[in-house]
Amino acid sequence: MSGLTHFDESGRAHMVDVSEKPVTARLAVARGAVKMSAETLALVTEGRAGKGDVLGVARLAGIMGAKRTADLIPLCHPLPITKVALELTADPALPGIVVEATVKTGGQTGVEMEALTAVSVACLTIYDMVKAVEKGMEITGIRLLLKEGGKSGRFEASA
Repeated sequence: MSGLTHFDESGRAHMVDVSEKPVTARLAVARGAVKMSAETLALVTEGRAGKGDVLGVARLAGIMGAKRTADLIPLCHPLPITKVALELTADPALPGIVVEATVKTGGQTGVEMEALTAVSVACLTIYDMVKAVEKGMEITGIRLLLKEGGKSGRFEASA
């Protein structure tokens, strides 16, 4: 299974051995969005959601999600995360909330999955907190924007 590191020579899933890899600074940035009606967006941004501070709770949920990635994704290594930051921005043009996560570590493997998990969990939390008023919201566009560090170097997504 050439190029797929989570499979051994027999095609069986395994956790990659990173013990020989050097410790380097790693960074990943991911983004996604929750599309909703303009009315629901106003409810969120004006702080009128019945469950409380939607963006504050979603930010904390994203941080917690990044920290628990190895518990959720079977072949991810538990990592000593040194930074998780989430930006949640209201975008009237969607309309909706854009979620961006930045994750850092000094380690032997990257934090792409942690950044993607942070965005996913934050988006799911937004959905959960306002689903009572709009069940048709759409979680969309979750992707890696930037990755730095390690053997493969820098990756930057095209626009």
